[in-house]
Amino acid sequence: MATDATSRARRVAETMLAREGTGPAWGLEIEAAGEAVSRVVMTVLPEMLNGHGTTHGGMIFALADTAFAYACNSRNEVNVAQSASISYLSPAHAGERLVAEAREVGNDGRTGVYEVTVRGPDGRIVAVFQGLSRSIGGAVIEDARDE
Repeated sequence: MATDATSRARRVAETMLAREGTGPAWGLEIEAAGEAVSRVVMTVLPEMLNGHGTTHGGMIFALADTAFAYACNSRNEVNVAQSASISYLSPAHAGERLVAEAREVGNDGRTGVYEVTVRGPDGRIVAVFQGLSRSIGGAVIEDARDE
């Protein structure tokens, strides 16, 4: 049975996805959401490829950034990216289903540190993303503030 924190995190992620234009356009799916964690998947489409025939780095970054966003907003406190970086380790190709798993590494005051690992369908690491979040106050979902 889902805890209140897990249920709230799922509602926050689903609400954020519904408000986005990018996630639905690219077929992003929330596979899991919990307090300070998330897992988001995306199947690489041919129009997501770069001039070398591999997945454009911006698409991989966007997938990782989305998982980061859902994890750092999971407590229903509005957070934005303060900074982010990514290291690409292995190319991804059309038709592959990429999985981005985000987890909180640390949180102190208004700042959170997150790591996102993007993996290919064979388990290889495609990229590692590190994000720094900043709480700006307010709730993502007003009616879920006290869950």
